[in-house]
Formats: sequence, structure tokens, C-alpha cells
Amino acid sequence: MTVSRLLAVAFIFACTAVAWFILGASLVVRTGESDTRLTQEVKRLWGGEHDQIAPDAWYERSRVVIEQVQQPNGSGGTYMQPVTKTVVDRVPVPITSSRLDVSLSLDQRQKGLLWYDTYGVTFAGDYRLVNADSAPHTVFVHFVFPSTEALYDAFTFRLNGRDVPPASELSQGITAMAELAAGAETTLRVAYRSRGLGDWAYSFTPSGVAQVRDFVMEVKTDCAGIDFPAGTISPTRKTGDGKGFRLTWAFDSLITGQHIGVDLPNRLNPGPLASRITFFAPVSLLFFITVVVVLGVLSGRSLHPMNYFFLAAAFFAFHLLLAYLVDHVNIHAAFLIASATSIALVVSYLRLVGGARFAFLQAGVAQLVFLVLFSYAFFFEGYTGLTVTVGSVLTLFVLMQATARVDWSDLFASKAPALPPIASRD
Repeated sequence: MTVSRLLAVAFIFACTAVAWFILGASLVVRTGESDTRLTQEVKRLWGGEHDQIAPDAWYERSRVVIEQVQQPNGSGGTYMQPVTKTVVDRVPVPITSSRLDVSLSLDQRQKGLLWYDTYGVTFAGDYRLVNADSAPHTVFVHFVFPSTEALYDAFTFRLNGRDVPPASELSQGITAMAELAAGAETTLRVAYRSRGLGDWAYSFTPSGVAQVRDFVMEVKTDCAGIDFPAGTISPTRKTGDGKGFRLTWAFDSLITGQHIGVDLPNRLNPGPLASRITFFAPVSLLFFITVVVVLGVLSGRSLHPMNYFFLAAAFFAFHLLLAYLVDHVNIHAAFLIASATSIALVVSYLRLVGGARFAFLQAGVAQLVFLVLFSYAFFFEGYTGLTVTVGSVLTLFVLMQATARVDWSDLFASKAPALPPIASRD
């Protein structure tokens, strides 16, 4: 291997790396465009993200205020005129007890390059409200639906034991009234079945900080691998329940600005995975070329730069196939097809160039390790870096041991002979 040939191989490697960067960028763009368009489709077909806000209760109290209003006088000046107004204040009615039961059933759906975490939700909540004032009041209770892009089956809204029918316009929620004597209490029950997308959340207040009393929520999931989004309260108890979990949040008296949330397990998304594998591809090719060059040094024969051009093209074929198969077939099937195609291209080509032993036992094994296994490490999130690091260190050790006695000065001073042609079997 001469210096000029090494420079030619480096140029081929650089050009292939640019092609991989363009392919990876196109995958990122396709994934982003797909997500923007398909998320809205999934919401319309299935339902939007659910954030159930606790009911709001209040009674109204009138008071008279006197305001000074500026008025013009006859001489072109102004004077202050006292004006009496009646102002209606909303006085909050506290929810003194909450008992909530929620069931979440995962039903993930794939659209294009992405999987979406869709789920079915069954919600049932019993609340107790108390008029702590010393006078009777008409109490208003307002309930807001967790999403305007969802359906609600078997909906129940019962205040003080009386079912309240939904109004014609429900985008702002539903409001009911109940007469409460001084110190009296009333009950509210809300229940429905719905479908949602993404995380499921329960908020004590739309914004700010809320005080929560005697609160117990149980959430049952039918799947493992759940998580809790950032900024949410962890459950006070988590127990296994069949294939899923039973989560419990229980508080006697809590003041918080956080909310409760459940992040259902995410499936491996084909688009982002394929783009990460594609951007990593130059590393795989660099390892492969290094091993093939070293094998040429040890055997006293070297491949021509045109041979490296076709090998780089065979590596690129793997990622090109993967990029356009993942939105049509299962990600594992796409990976298997792309791997088999690329290995077949390399092995069948090198069998003609350098013989079966070189093609299968040397180049084929190197491609299996550096292209297939390194790329498959991206399927195991959190272990990719460790896998590649261990493989890199082992490769470095083998290459150092194999080339320790090579006289590099003598090697680059002479011109290595090319690989001899394969003898005809005729």
C-alpha cells in the first residue's frame, strides 16, 4: 500500500461520508415532516394528549366599591367623580376529598417513520366539596375535558346525586350548580371512557400552586416499562399487577405546583433509529477499511482504490435500503434485508477479487462486526456507546498485536504488489 493509494482511499472515504450525511439529513427531514403531518392525523383518528384538570368550584359574592372616575368640566378641565359599582367575586369552594380510579391500556400505532403512543383511558373520580362559609350559597362546579380532540363514551357528570346533562357547547367544559347550606357538603362524580395520545396527566390546577386535601388516585396500566415525565410527582406506591402496574398517589395535605403524569412505554421509532445508524456509518467503514488495509499489509498484497470504491458503495447500499424500507416493513425485517444485501455485495465481489478465504473469513467477518453488529447496537438504547467502545478497543488490540513487527518505513518505501488474479477453474 503506497501513500498515493492511501490518499485515494481517504478521498473515497470522505466522499462516502458526505453521501451518508446527506442521506441521514434527508431521514431527519422526512421524520420531522412525517411527525408534523401524521401527529394531526393520529389525533383526529384516535384522540389528543390528555391532561385532566381537577374540577373547579366556587360561589359568587357581591360587593359595592366606589371608584374615582375622571370627568370633564365645563371650562375644559377635569374633575374626579365618585362612581359606585357592584363587583362579583368568585370565592373558591375547596375540594376536601378526591378518590380517583384510572385505567390506561396501551395500543401503539405506527404511521410512516414513527410509532405513536396511543392508549385507551377509563376515568372515574369522586369529589367532596364543602361550603365552609357561615351562609348558604349557590355553588358552581366547572369541569374541563382533558382534550378537545378526543371522544368521551359513557360520560357521567353527577352533582349532589343528580345527573347534569352536557350543554350544547362543550369546548369550554361543563358547569353545574347546587344549593349548599352553611357548612354543608356535596359530592361530584365524573366518569368517562376515552382515547388519548402521548403522556397521560392529571393537574390539580390549570396554573400556579394548588392545595390538595385527602387525595387518593390509583392508576392501573396493562404494560410494563412506564415512566414519569419531568416535573411530575412520583407515585407513593408502585406494585405489579399482571403485565402492568398499579400506581397510587396518596396525600393528606399537599401544596404543589406539580402535576401527576404517566409516560407509557415508547416503541423503537424507525425514522430516528435509521438516521442515527446512518450518521454513524463512516465509523463502521473506517474500521472496515483499516482492517482490510492491515490484512493487505500482512499478506503483502493490497486492494486497488477502485476496489475500495465498490466496497464503500456496498456499505452505502445498506443504509440506503434501510432508509427506504423502514416506513414499509418492520424495522427488524428492514435491518435484516439491508444487512444481507450489503454482505452479499461485499463477499461476492471480494471472492472474485481476492479469493473465497479472504472474502468470507476476513472481509466478511469484519463487515459483520463493524457494519451489522455496530449498527444493531443502536437498537439497545443506553448501550450503544459501550458496545462500540468495547468493539473499538478489541479491534485496536488485535491490530496492534498483528502489526507490531511490521517495518512501516520499509513498507511505505516500496510499492506493494497488487492482488494476483483468481485462477480460472476451466
